Amino acid sequence: MTPEERIQKLAAFPRMDPNPVLELGSDGAMSYCNDAARHLAASLGAESPAAILPPDIKAIIIECLASGQNTMNLQTRLQRRTISWSFIPLVESQTVHCYGTEITERLNLEAQLRYSVKMEAVGQLAAGVAHDFNNILTIIQGHADLLVQTGRLDDTNERSIRKISGAAERAGQLIRQLLMFSRKQVMQQRQADLNQIIDNLSPMLRGLVGEHVAFEFRPAPNLPAVCVDVGMIEQVLVNLALNSRDAMPAGGKLALATSPQTLDPVVSVLNPEARPGSFVCLSVADSGCGMSPATISHLFEPFFTTKEPGKGTGLGLATVYGIVKQHQGWVVVDSQEGAGSTFTLFFPIASKPAEAAAPPPSPAAEQEMSTATLARGEETILVVEDEPVLRELVVSILELCGYKVFQAPNGVAALAVWEEHKSEIDLLLTDMVMPEGISGRQLAARLQAEDPGLKVIYTSGYSPGMAGKDIALLEGFNFLAKPYPPNRLAHVVRECLDANRQDEGKK
Repeated sequence: MTPEERIQKLAAFPRMDPNPVLELGSDGAMSYCNDAARHLAASLGAESPAAILPPDIKAIIIECLASGQNTMNLQTRLQRRTISWSFIPLVESQTVHCYGTEITERLNLEAQLRYSVKMEAVGQLAAGVAHDFNNILTIIQGHADLLVQTGRLDDTNERSIRKISGAAERAGQLIRQLLMFSRKQVMQQRQADLNQIIDNLSPMLRGLVGEHVAFEFRPAPNLPAVCVDVGMIEQVLVNLALNSRDAMPAGGKLALATSPQTLDPVVSVLNPEARPGSFVCLSVADSGCGMSPATISHLFEPFFTTKEPGKGTGLGLATVYGIVKQHQGWVVVDSQEGAGSTFTLFFPIASKPAEAAAPPPSPAAEQEMSTATLARGEETILVVEDEPVLRELVVSILELCGYKVFQAPNGVAALAVWEEHKSEIDLLLTDMVMPEGISGRQLAARLQAEDPGLKVIYTSGYSPGMAGKDIALLEGFNFLAKPYPPNRLAHVVRECLDANRQDEGKK
């Protein structure tokens, strides 16, 4: 190989390098750049690669040549993109070789990983706290309701007991929000038209934001269907509207808009939560006070709030985040202090057309359920619950309803009770997560292997999604979420046992 050929071969390396390569003189002037450098500069709207170098490039060159030391990983940020530069001095020729690498995607992925790990840890903590609190709230609400149903309280005491029960119910709603944030809540999804959901809720949203805020909804025509839990999406809309209202105490404008969006793979470079595909996009924009970058970085954390004490729980936006993530979507926040905020939500497009919305249960029907007398029976039930006070309450309620009840604190003890009384037991009522190495699901499987006709009701302070992904349960039939009032327990037990009789009648 001739010297000329060797030179040409070596020259091919920087020329064909997919990353920017530049040569700079001692005065900072650029004497060479490859095609990759020119393409990167053009993508950033710069006329020359020299324009995208660090602003103090001359000082960097002087320092490199004076010390003879490399300068590595100097980062510049342009148009939300980050480039890492390394400078290698060639003292003999008084030039510096410069190598660039765009690290935008890596930094975004690292930031998203840190954020995801933090949110997952907080979510697990929230779910654990929710489980323990649901046990406590079930005990409070259960005993309060039993006292009211005795009919032996005077008016003053009954009012106090009803306030205790109402406070327990409100606390239960906060716990359900925690479960939504941790993405462990039961979903009842169906194909739906997001425009229709917003249309149906618009009168309520207008009332929530008040007359001092102008409300506007711009629906996109022929919007594709989405597969969602309608109740959860309504809660998202309410929470976002309330957040916007609080950001506009002196009035302003709240605008909702929908649109179909088809995203290219490049979207994941700037937002690792995003992914390519077809989506329905919902934007909620307000003209309020806006937020700083520091506030945005904590925006979706439970109990984080910028409101005055007593003005907010810090769960509204955390709930929004959890619900959207549970629907396989994501949220983008664009806000500046003094310039309003826009929340943009992305939902995957459904594969089937939207279904007609089912009419919600009437308030009268719900009130009838909450005030109904306890459903009664004479069957035998095995109650398995590791919380002693809660187990005592459940046994008391069921015995009050006329049932014969056996009880056990865990799966191991329940097996011993079963061996002695298996011919008598009609129904197993078991917590899903228990100590001693046998879960509620495992216990039910072992008992039903011996008696396939045994009916099972699972209870949990978690949701089925938290307690076991393999359990296909429907809330309200063979899954009873804590906290629950005595009427609810009695109704679900009676419904499950009656379903057993109906099944036998069909044989």
